[in-house]
Amino acid sequence: MATITFQGTSVQTCADLPEIGSIAPNFSLANIELENVTLENYAGKRKILNIVPSLDTPTCAASARKFNQKAASLENTVVLIVSADLPFAQCRFCEIEGLHDVTALSSFRSSFATDYGVGIIDSALAGLTARAIVIIDEHNKIVYTQLVPELANEPDYESVFTALKLT
Repeated sequence: MATITFQGTSVQTCADLPEIGSIAPNFSLANIELENVTLENYAGKRKILNIVPSLDTPTCAASARKFNQKAASLENTVVLIVSADLPFAQCRFCEIEGLHDVTALSSFRSSFATDYGVGIIDSALAGLTARAIVIIDEHNKIVYTQLVPELANEPDYESVFTALKLT
């Protein structure tokens, strides 16, 4: 279990992020066409999981825009924005924001939040995910993780892109 804060209040996650060096837990997430996608859909590519509580919040939206700006220049890398938002809302958000270089995926019918240790288990936010980044290499090995300590803050982008350069 990990502790983060939201506006000064402690919030617990269901577990810790996967360990660096471990094989990434497989997932089944819904894309905007309501199709299930798994790690296998991104075989041979590096994967940045930008895990957010909801794209309907200013911080999550800012994070999605930032990764969209960088995604086109990342070689052999996909950026997956994972939230519990329904695929319909994710599609609408990406269309309105003009986000074409990231892929929005919904955890609404999966065990992703538990498998990746990001499920919030207490407070009014229970059922959402903590804000986190997980980088998975071409062989599905976890090479970087970041649990953002204050849910209202954006991730440390510099650390994320430095980690990508090292993999």
